[in-house]
Amino acid sequence: MPAAEQKGWEGQGAGTSVVEADVRDDVEDDLLAEEFAEIDAVLARSSKILSGADVPARTPRSDERPDLVYDLDWNEEERLAEWQAVLAETPELPAVLRAAILLEAWSDIEVLQHAAWLGPQLVAALLRQEGLAGNHLVSLHLGAKNIPRERRRARNRGDRLLASLDGIHEAALAGLKEHDRLVMAKSQMERRLKQRRTSSKLADLVEFVLSRPIVSTGMIQE
Repeated sequence: MPAAEQKGWEGQGAGTSVVEADVRDDVEDDLLAEEFAEIDAVLARSSKILSGADVPARTPRSDERPDLVYDLDWNEEERLAEWQAVLAETPELPAVLRAAILLEAWSDIEVLQHAAWLGPQLVAALLRQEGLAGNHLVSLHLGAKNIPRERRRARNRGDRLLASLDGIHEAALAGLKEHDRLVMAKSQMERRLKQRRTSSKLADLVEFVLSRPIVSTGMIQE
């Protein structure tokens, strides 16, 4: 085989690999952009719900819901309106007590058949909106895991409220532990970066990753 022809084939293969890599990166960026758009839409919808705006429930048509899995008589719009009424009745209460009441109400009303996780997320968004956790969404699910089910499902409403308050407390402790872990990791990385050249971008990368919950390869490259 002529050397020139072989060299041309080799160059063509390298170019194809680069193009394929670029296409993969573009696809990954598009998928990530779609996921972030969905997250933004959920947050915007949550803000509307918390502000008391009339937000229609996103429910598929009844003929798309198999009656083996769904209760077709379950009126999610009515249940959501009932929960929003509790939200509207409690603005004067302390933020943590209000959050506990809303958590208990979400569980008691059973607003959504298959998205019980959304209630704690809405309450966490409320805590952020009220400035109690201004820079993050409190992981209320993590706090609830440390509370025995018997307490969370107690027959007495007062006991359930106390369980919700304790769950919020546990979530706060978990957040502080995670913060301490990240601070320690940052300190360890900074010690390792002392010997790096002044032109190194690694320090900026460490700061960027620690300040963002989600990063992509493209974001890191930039």
